[in-house]
Amino acid sequence: MPNRGGFSWKRALGVTRAKQQFSRKTGIPLTKAGRQRKIGKILTGGGCLLPTVYLVLLALGIMELLTASITFPDQPQVIKSTST
Repeated sequence: MPNRGGFSWKRALGVTRAKQQFSRKTGIPLTKAGRQRKIGKILTGGGCLLPTVYLVLLALGIMELLTASITFPDQPQVIKSTST
């Protein structure tokens, strides 16, 4: 039984092969889905997004704790007195 895929002028002229070779050499996908998939893998490290979000939140929390506990001696401490 013959292939029923139909005729493709892009395949006949070599456009498909040229695009494939370009993508393989540069590492840049030419399809929208391929580009989105590649960016997603870069952002998440190739895995799930949850561990990445957890690490970012953990780092922000540690930074907040460190900056909240630092007092700067060159700034005068303002003590409010309660006078009645």
